[in-house]
Amino acid sequence: MKLCITEKPSVAKDIAQIIGANVKRDGYYEGGDYKVTWTFGHLCTLKEPHDYSEYWKRWSLAALPMIPPKFGIKLIDDEGIKRQFRVIETLISQADEVINCGDAGQEGELIQRWVMQKAKINCPVQRLWISSLTDESIRDGFKQLQPQQKFDNLYYAGLSRAIGDWILGMNATRLYSLKYSSPGNVLSVGRVQTPTLALIVSRHHEIANFVPQDSWELRTSYRDVIFTATGDRFSDEAKADEAAARIASEPFTVDSVTQKKGKEAPPRLFDLTSLQVECNKRWGWSADDSLRLIQTLYEKKVTTYPRVDTTYLSDDIYPKVPDILRRMTPYAAITAPVLAAKIPKSKKVFDNSKVTDHHAIIPTGQSPSILVGDEKKLYHLIAQRFIAAFYPDCEFNTTTVLGHAADVKFKVNGKVIVKPGWRDVYAGQAAAESDAEKDGEGNGLLPDFTEGESGPHTPVVAKRTTQPPKYYTEGTLLRAMETAGKTVDDETLREAMKENGIGRPSTRAAIIETLFRRRYIYRKGKSIMASDAGIQLIATIQEELLKSAKLTGLWENKLRRIERGEYSASEFIAELKELIGQVVLNVLSDNSNSRIEVDSADKAKTAGKSKAAAGNTEKPKAKRAPRITKLEQVACPLCGQGHILKGRAAYGCSRFREGCEFRLDFSEAADTLTPSQLAKYIKSSFKK
Repeated sequence: MKLCITEKPSVAKDIAQIIGANVKRDGYYEGGDYKVTWTFGHLCTLKEPHDYSEYWKRWSLAALPMIPPKFGIKLIDDEGIKRQFRVIETLISQADEVINCGDAGQEGELIQRWVMQKAKINCPVQRLWISSLTDESIRDGFKQLQPQQKFDNLYYAGLSRAIGDWILGMNATRLYSLKYSSPGNVLSVGRVQTPTLALIVSRHHEIANFVPQDSWELRTSYRDVIFTATGDRFSDEAKADEAAARIASEPFTVDSVTQKKGKEAPPRLFDLTSLQVECNKRWGWSADDSLRLIQTLYEKKVTTYPRVDTTYLSDDIYPKVPDILRRMTPYAAITAPVLAAKIPKSKKVFDNSKVTDHHAIIPTGQSPSILVGDEKKLYHLIAQRFIAAFYPDCEFNTTTVLGHAADVKFKVNGKVIVKPGWRDVYAGQAAAESDAEKDGEGNGLLPDFTEGESGPHTPVVAKRTTQPPKYYTEGTLLRAMETAGKTVDDETLREAMKENGIGRPSTRAAIIETLFRRRYIYRKGKSIMASDAGIQLIATIQEELLKSAKLTGLWENKLRRIERGEYSASEFIAELKELIGQVVLNVLSDNSNSRIEVDSADKAKTAGKSKAAAGNTEKPKAKRAPRITKLEQVACPLCGQGHILKGRAAYGCSRFREGCEFRLDFSEAADTLTPSQLAKYIKSSFKK
């Protein structure tokens, strides 16, 4: 018997239909030589401190650092999860071969490997690796199953990430909470969340300490065109006025007129981060909103796998492009010009060297008629970007006119689009910004100027004031995380810097939401502001390795190298063990007596979408209430329909697959709380 294990019941149903396993059983499907079962995402988690030692159950500085001799996994304490695991365990014991049909990525590999390890698997394992959930893709995937060993490095990278987060998160959170927090508060510190917070706090200080500088720019109007002086601006307004008065009576003379042809390539296809950035810019969606919606589009089979960090397609997709375009019937008017000729194969679109696990996000060709609301808007954005990639470059002419009045030289640029090319796809809409638009170039069509012509002009003085950097939005923060804090507009350079970004595309939205929930940051319009507690925490942490985006990016690079088999997982873990030992020594040596408060004012600021969760992990005061003995009896405070589940690093809602976003991290509500204690904690912390 061949056993297929998927990550979700919905995917199990799709696969079962395709391979003929049409008989529904309790926890699985069966038919012919196949049985198909599923997990609910994570069924297993790394063991918690108290699982290794009773000494680690109580928070104590003397117990730090906590480094288990060997990390182990355990089943998540939930009756639904235990029941499904028993089904999987039984089926694995009966199987001649297991086909791992988990999500085709690092986290998906980790989820499935842990379940199979816990079930003590001893039969051969094959891997289904697909980039979309269409019937065609699933059938092709089953024809090209691969041995699981091929993905060992992917698993080692995921395991190293999980263990690294445990070492830093568990130890640093207890360390800073016990040393610096006020009684009853937890100061959450993490490998990715803390340097992300540091970026926001750094921007806060840059703005707070910014001193604006005034300057005056000399301009002149000649033939209704504004020319700008090419020299330095004036630091004194009186001198600028004097210069304007001096040249007012002198004629303006055109010295040269040059024209240059230029081309602008179509915008790159979307990876997850660029898609989240675009959605935030256009519609103000949070990174979490965008991730949830693109995951829905993937599960509805209209777009490909979303958790990707490349904007390229692999060469094997090229022959499939015409068929995808033909099946995008709602876009027939703009796909027709592309289909009328041979599809171009640009290196800016197709490049195997830039594709690892998955290619860029593109439509599958399936009808989008089942989409509703914002799903339609997101699909349209992806569809247009995909179609535009196969259009010609936009061609334009740039005219530069140089002139002078007396001894002052002036300049003006004008840009005129000659052939719209890919911009036809966005006719009547705002397309992606061009490089010229970003630079502020392009004054449109200029009148014909002749070298040597001259005439009267009208000088003016314009005051210019330097502006502070802008607060991060979720879009610009995602970009900063991707490039380890560096501001990068060039797409090619952005691609090169992804190796050293902090976090992964699939986890960055959750990191930002976690910072909101822990009241370290709050929203003000589209801007992200640091709270007093967030500012104090970053000021208190003296270890650069805990808050430096650049250094955290280097860790991320090592994890990517583990994934490629270029770096040792054991060496990575050894480095983190050594680091946390040094951090503990340094913090314990601090005699500053600093204290950090997460006050009610900060809590009020974060009210709204990112609901604040109190940081008290002490046992609630005894209070008589109906006896609660199981997590299934604790209702979700967010949706009110599901019950609480206990995950790998947090409590969640049983209706997470239906879209409930409730999450309560163990650093805020200890994983050792009984169901009754947790119910009281949630009741006091999540008041409607």
